[in-house]
Amino acid sequence: MTPSPTESKAATPSDSTASPSTASAPAATPSATASSPATSDGTTLPSYVGLHPGEPNLMEPELLDNPYTAYGTLREQAPLVRARFIDDSPIWLVTRFDVVREVMRDQRFVNNPTLVPGFAGQDPRAKLIELFGIPEHLAPYLADTILTSDPPVHTRLRRLVSRAFTARRIQDLRPRVERITDELLEQLPGHAEDGVVDLVEHFAYPLPITVICELVGIDEGDRTLWRRFGADLASLNPKRIGATMPEMIAHIHEVIDERRTALRDDLLSGLVRAQDDDGGRLSDVEMVTLVLTLVLAGHETTAHLISNGTLALLTHPDQRRLLDEDPALLPRAVHELMRWCGPIQATQLRYATEDTEVAGVQVRRGDALMFSLVAANHDPRHYDGPERLDLTRQPAGRAEDHVGFGHGMHYCLGASLARQEAEVAYGKLLARYPDLALALTPEQLEEQERLRQPGTWRLRRLPLRLGAES
Repeated sequence: MTPSPTESKAATPSDSTASPSTASAPAATPSATASSPATSDGTTLPSYVGLHPGEPNLMEPELLDNPYTAYGTLREQAPLVRARFIDDSPIWLVTRFDVVREVMRDQRFVNNPTLVPGFAGQDPRAKLIELFGIPEHLAPYLADTILTSDPPVHTRLRRLVSRAFTARRIQDLRPRVERITDELLEQLPGHAEDGVVDLVEHFAYPLPITVICELVGIDEGDRTLWRRFGADLASLNPKRIGATMPEMIAHIHEVIDERRTALRDDLLSGLVRAQDDDGGRLSDVEMVTLVLTLVLAGHETTAHLISNGTLALLTHPDQRRLLDEDPALLPRAVHELMRWCGPIQATQLRYATEDTEVAGVQVRRGDALMFSLVAANHDPRHYDGPERLDLTRQPAGRAEDHVGFGHGMHYCLGASLARQEAEVAYGKLLARYPDLALALTPEQLEEQERLRQPGTWRLRRLPLRLGAES
């Protein structure tokens, strides 16, 4: 039986948001002190972690160091577990597959807490924005996005960009994705130092950011800047985030202003036309947030899926052999890798708009819920041997049997593009470099390169030896 990611160091999945030059260990939040708890890599945690026995904080070392086992333990305790968010506010952690999917579909649970009847006081999102050092005047760019809104705003925003992600549009993009992949793979030997190349820096990141920037309409000269933006935001470091947000928002405004003077055949030009056509109903803030969200979400998750999945395949030679023997298995393999070692392990909060019962647990109006994707995707009630990596698990031609991309109305808009990029990346990487191997042991990768941050599973770097080209 193949062990789960954290049960076997040889199976450690990971991914990366930052290049080696910008990556850093997760920064302590502002309330950390020298006597605060720490993770196994020495990261100092907030002083309030551990203050509520029986209500684990998402920043607790056990959840950061060993999320597959730790969240699995919580799942076996109950379908809803009382826990603490990273700012120490109380939440319900939804842990089991069927319950996660059920609540994701339930429109009585909303992203925007101010929509809860009788809401009063400070928007809890404002507290989080302050925690991460973001200037108050920039709050609307984070609080009112396609990811954080609800109908009818969410419906309107999603409709504006959904044409760019139709099945036909994604299929039309495939030849371009394949060409970009081939170019990056051809360049890999030139990036090697002492025979070792970092797949994150030179392949897993450049592929999706090139694709999404071309789709949205971000010029090639700005793409390095966007990689830094993504790395800073993913660092959880308040100083980096607070400094980057104003620069990023100003940059997007400049790009939009330039595009107004010279429209092109890209998504950004389409948004400009849509704003003109509907009498300004699409606000400038909404347009900026759409660009911000699409570019960042459009490459971060995919980059980490590519690196996580590559690591999983290199540490599971039997599964890699299946792909070598039958490349047509790739679409099913991507689904299984997203389930088994997906980069997103938890979602943003949802809020109950009324008193209700979920899986036998009384949830009060205004209560916050978070979906534990890592727990749900390894739920033995739904999967036979969930800890086992099995690239044949996903039935051919069937709807995906995991929640790695979410479910319901907030299902990931770019999921089909991410899956296609991962299919092309795995297939061409393994075919071109059949002797591809890890340059560090799995244990070294776990100790030196895995970032310990709540809700994600990522590597700083994935050093590989390419071997001979086919």
